Amino acid sequence: MMPKSMKYSALNLVPIREGNNEKEAISQMVALAQHLEQNQYERLWIAEHHNAPNLVSSATALLIQHALHHTNEMRIGSGGIMLPNHAPLVVAEQFGTLNTLYGDRVDLGLGRAPGTDMATASALRRDQHQGVYQFPDEVQQLLQYFGPDTIQGYVKAIPAVDKNVPIYILGSSTDSAHLAARKGLPYVFAGHFAPQQMQEAIAIYKDL
Repeated sequence: MMPKSMKYSALNLVPIREGNNEKEAISQMVALAQHLEQNQYERLWIAEHHNAPNLVSSATALLIQHALHHTNEMRIGSGGIMLPNHAPLVVAEQFGTLNTLYGDRVDLGLGRAPGTDMATASALRRDQHQGVYQFPDEVQQLLQYFGPDTIQGYVKAIPAVDKNVPIYILGSSTDSAHLAARKGLPYVFAGHFAPQQMQEAIAIYKDL
């Protein structure tokens, strides 16, 4: 039994272990999710990686749906959706649909890195380089898509309207801390990528 004052979360890249195949890796992801829920974890996040032979986390939204279907209460989300790889409208539609199916159990963590090598990134989205610089604007688009009907434009992300899916900014630099603070969004720092910047990034986020 975990202390009630502490909330625990986990991140899964859905690795293919030695001797296993892709389907077994996904089954192990489900088993882990169920184990975490039984041990009162607050949430499980699933990563996004492409062209990684040892990982099955390329279709993150589908894996989230699968984990949600096999659990009851624990929050399941993305850690994260690499926004430069996707059109914000499609992300909003996918996560709005997940929220419609499973209610307030869905988190949307967003990153600006491609989650792969540059050749694969170009295959995912042709304007990859521009997409990185558009990240702040695309985060704002998502906030609008999930907002009330009164702030929608002609293009609506149905069924995302008024769902208010929680958005988290993921990052390993001070830029992401600035963005999260300016938008008033929760911030998750990738300390395993850039531990030398962690204290500065957290201080920026707290002070802004």
